[in-house]
Amino acid sequence: MTTQHTRSQPAEHTTVLVLGGTGKTGRRVADRLSRAGHPVRIGSRSGETPFDWEDPRTWEPALDGAAAAYLAYYPDVCGPGAAATLRAFTERAAEHGTRRLVLLSARGVEAALPAEEAVRVPGVSATVLRASWFFQNFDEGILRDGVLDGEIVFPAGDVKEPFVDADDIAEVAVAALTGDVSGDRTYEITGPRLLTFAEAAAEIAAVTGRTVRYVPVSARSYGAALVRDHGLPDELGAFLTELFATLLDGRNAHLTDDVRRVLGRAPRDFADYARQAARGGVWTG
Repeated sequence: MTTQHTRSQPAEHTTVLVLGGTGKTGRRVADRLSRAGHPVRIGSRSGETPFDWEDPRTWEPALDGAAAAYLAYYPDVCGPGAAATLRAFTERAAEHGTRRLVLLSARGVEAALPAEEAVRVPGVSATVLRASWFFQNFDEGILRDGVLDGEIVFPAGDVKEPFVDADDIAEVAVAALTGDVSGDRTYEITGPRLLTFAEAAAEIAAVTGRTVRYVPVSARSYGAALVRDHGLPDELGAFLTELFATLLDGRNAHLTDDVRRVLGRAPRDFADYARQAARGGVWTG
């Protein structure tokens, strides 16, 4: 894999649409683009530019004048209907002159492949970012409550994961959106080392002084708990059960050097993330 480090001048001062711009990666993408001087339009259901994947009437106002777009698809790129919706959106984007797309995808999941293929249409340079589990799931995602409770209950067994920083994903995305690297590529974004969930919990415990341990459960039990305790619809619980069972079977237990290839530096380490998060007080609640 090679990268191209020559900035595309025409895209330098044109609007970039960020869909999912209030989420973990989207808000980081939007912030980096803004700080670099790029006009940013955040599309969301409640944002200044209303956007809903299920309402095509909201697509055109969001795309108007956007030279590039970051796509964090909701609810999940692996879900039913995702590929059809993304294809329709990408075709609409091409009609509006949007020439660069970056899609956030999932690493190691065959169910995501149709969505990845859907954004590859003539006239559009599409970059796919296959991401591993985010560091930030421990402080602003589904695992934070477990950290605060002292028990992270999750269906990962003793599988090692290449946890990755959402900031690294965002930085790679910005490089692709602005033309700092070639488009029409797929990058697999990982951190610099493999950790089990138990090891990640231990590192958080070490920097916080809290008791934090990992408690493995089956994917089926975890999915049932999501439905029972958090009010998720049965069909969503079943989808997540299958997704977790797939993702956490060890298929992703290897590293890539794509962050270094794109950014020219090593990806951030989990220990550095944990120390900074602890200093910020995110686990003091």
